[in-house]
Amino acid sequence: MSRISILGATGSIGKSALALIAEHPERFQVEALVAQSNAALLAEQAINAKAKIAVIADEAHFSVLQSALAGTGIEAAAGESAIAEAMARKADCVISAIVGAAGLKPTLAAIKAGSTIALANKECLVCAGDLLQQEAERHGVKILPVDSEHNALFQVFDAKAPQAIEKITLTASGGPFLHTQNLSAITPEQAVKHPNWQMGAKISVDSATLMNKGLEVIEAFYLFPVKREQIEVVIHPESIIHGLVHYVDGSVLAGLSHPNMMTPIAYALAYPQRISAPVKNLDLAAIGKLTFLEVDHAKFPALQLAYDALKTGGTATITLNAANEIAVQAFLEKRIGFLDITKIVAETLASIPSHAVSCLEDVFAADAAARALTLNLIGKNNGMAA
Repeated sequence: MSRISILGATGSIGKSALALIAEHPERFQVEALVAQSNAALLAEQAINAKAKIAVIADEAHFSVLQSALAGTGIEAAAGESAIAEAMARKADCVISAIVGAAGLKPTLAAIKAGSTIALANKECLVCAGDLLQQEAERHGVKILPVDSEHNALFQVFDAKAPQAIEKITLTASGGPFLHTQNLSAITPEQAVKHPNWQMGAKISVDSATLMNKGLEVIEAFYLFPVKREQIEVVIHPESIIHGLVHYVDGSVLAGLSHPNMMTPIAYALAYPQRISAPVKNLDLAAIGKLTFLEVDHAKFPALQLAYDALKTGGTATITLNAANEIAVQAFLEKRIGFLDITKIVAETLASIPSHAVSCLEDVFAADAAARALTLNLIGKNNGMAA
């Protein structure tokens, strides 16, 4: 029986993972569940999954969790140190699905414990790709991508012959505004309505700006032995093909599935085997056609910002991610406009020189500096902030 821990249990990935685990009780046992603030749901999940421990990151909600779990035999804990301790309990697989840079520390703790990482938090690699991979190699840990695009690539990428790879392609749906001409009046309510995927607010906005695809480009750079120039993005509105690997002999292998995160989660949970998932069969005749478009970089400049940050290297990708997290939150709070997100990220990147990253402290220092500057820019930027 495989022991599973989940970082971000109450989010969309965590909920899907627990649903899959419930369908295969003979294969999986839940060790630890971690969530940010939804103590009531976390307690319910822990009880249903018969978890050993449930940890709430925000200590203000600990009393709710503790009360809900009283008499169940499930341990309740709260705070950053408690999360680290929970991750130190080696699991066979840890699903890392905490949104943003906040997922980095607990993911590293899980790696140091020797747990396989099913990575749904792309920001971990965006902020500390080299450090994360070095720690994984040091502790003999495998990192399995859960993002649908990288999971598809992982399944068709010939790791034994990287020299035979010409390039890899990540597909992007184009988000809700692919065919919208004027983006100046876009509201948060419109931005979070993705046409294909059911996701949280932050990642939905990232998909709408195409920043999500930019972060995925950086993630792919650290997951696969390819150069920046070998990673391309193409718009594919149907979200059926998730990733393609182009080989030097002209062969192109693609990973296809319905846009349902159950598929990549199931693959990561059972790896190297496979388990059934509640996903309908792919009927290409019923779909009828698959379309592809070039990215309009003038309309969606966020993608190029990510490519440029990856080229710059050092702390540039940390700055990119931190500035974007702050700007997206400001947009969701209606303090800035939709188009201001990318403008503010670009301004932050231009204002902070990049430097080398040698340790985790460098990562957090660069992250903090970028967040502070971005907040300042939002407050000063031509009265955009309320």
